[in-house]
Amino acid sequence: MGNHRIVVALGGNALGQTASEQSRIVKATIRPLIDLIEDGNQLLLTHGNGPQVGMINLAFERSGEMMPFPECGAMSQGYIGYHLQNALQAEILRRKLSIPVATVVTQVRVDSDDPAFNDPTKPIGSFYDPNTAEVIAREKGWVMKEDAGRGWRRHVPSPLPQEIIEIETIRTLIEAGQLVIAAGGGGIPVIADGSELKGVAAVIDKDYASAKLAELVSADLLIILTAVDHVSLNYGQPDQKDLHNVSVEEIKEYIKAGHFAAGSMLPKVNASLSFVESGSGREALITSLANASDGVKGKNGTRIYC
Repeated sequence: MGNHRIVVALGGNALGQTASEQSRIVKATIRPLIDLIEDGNQLLLTHGNGPQVGMINLAFERSGEMMPFPECGAMSQGYIGYHLQNALQAEILRRKLSIPVATVVTQVRVDSDDPAFNDPTKPIGSFYDPNTAEVIAREKGWVMKEDAGRGWRRHVPSPLPQEIIEIETIRTLIEAGQLVIAAGGGGIPVIADGSELKGVAAVIDKDYASAKLAELVSADLLIILTAVDHVSLNYGQPDQKDLHNVSVEEIKEYIKAGHFAAGSMLPKVNASLSFVESGSGREALITSLANASDGVKGKNGTRIYC
């Protein structure tokens, strides 16, 4: 399967927990992606930033200087983009290819009336005991919630992406044949404030942002890379069934039956559905990084089609 425009969404957890670890890991991470390019496809990369933006936020928190969360997201886009660019350029040169690589620090507009703002669900930053969390909530106006028995943390909203602000810049670069890294961490969430855009303390799910980006650049395929090779029914049970080629109608029935966990596979499946249904001939693939090339060729992964 060559000559296709593909948006590839890398998970933030696949990039390492520290800057030095990330620099080392991405060198191996990008090799299967260059395989896709050598097969004749054009790529556009997105990535998660959960561990990285948390690390940045925590570093400022411990220094006694609070950095606004949108700025933390922008920083994560910059340094993750730098490591990806560096590794991609080295591998491209090693294979004697000629493809410029660029990172676009990307803002993504969200709706200020999105219901997510009334129910913050994304944990960020440090863990606190209940008493300290109560004091912080009172003093800073943060929403503090207990997080999986590990302590209390700040929670921020996770609104849906509505518009990618730098889309024309991204389109110009990809039409010029460049390999673009964009919408990192789901993009920097902004809301319209008159003629200006205002950053908000939120985290956009990177898979939903990747689906929106894939839609807007008229991609043929969205690949969401995760820790498993396939989407599965009855995951982890003796009767687990891996899904290979699944229609939109089938996957919707599986969603209704409650097969996919809200905190893990469900957002990936829903993001895939939103892209596939956004235009004719569009498909999505959910698989592991190691199987990305085989997945595109139909040999592995879960393909969702209309």
